[in-house]
Amino acid sequence: MNLILLSPEQQLSEQRYALSERQSKHLAEVLKKSQGDSVRVGLMNGLIGEAELDTALQQVELKSLSTAPPEALPIELVLALPRPNMLKRTLLNVTAMGVKRIHLLNSAKVEKSYWQSPVLEPESLHQFLLEGLEQARDTVLPTITFHKRFRPFVEDVLPELLKTQRGLLAHPYQASPCPVALDEPCVLGIGPEGGWNEFEVEKWLEAGMEMVHIGDRILKVETAVPVLLSRLYPPN
Repeated sequence: MNLILLSPEQQLSEQRYALSERQSKHLAEVLKKSQGDSVRVGLMNGLIGEAELDTALQQVELKSLSTAPPEALPIELVLALPRPNMLKRTLLNVTAMGVKRIHLLNSAKVEKSYWQSPVLEPESLHQFLLEGLEQARDTVLPTITFHKRFRPFVEDVLPELLKTQRGLLAHPYQASPCPVALDEPCVLGIGPEGGWNEFEVEKWLEAGMEMVHIGDRILKVETAVPVLLSRLYPPN
């Protein structure tokens, strides 16, 4: 936790915020902070700054808020819904890397049981995103949209997204090398562990997506996503 992220529900007064049990425990046991120490804080979807610990690490008092959160990646990430444990790790990673728009999509090779997983409960998803923001010292929550039907997404939603963004489909076969250091926003589609089937690839291409690959090795989703993001938008 590299940032104490404060939500509106934690506000006690104009400058004072209550800390959650998880935040207090982390400050005391991991960061070894004491009352009166300064800590880095951020307001949800707002600025970052400094605060002073008070009331036996149960509250903080804001001292300054002047730093903007890191710049978001200009990308719309479309993921075929991964296995629950893989989804958790992937969401944490992409949030830390600056992705702000995430679409979770059904596919022929996505197990139906994945859609019933407790991992998809709003509270669980929020926690994964929160951990990603805390890791990266960011404050802006990503949005997650569910698409439980593949065809309506690629026929109705995707064309609208591609009007202002370049479309790239990660696919290891008959694809071009993935571009490096894009200077334009893009939609990036990444398939399930078993890959897209022929019908799905055809629909992606009909919508205007370009197939790209990152080499001969077939990577797991949780590995492929950060590799692709780093290639498309290298850190400054």
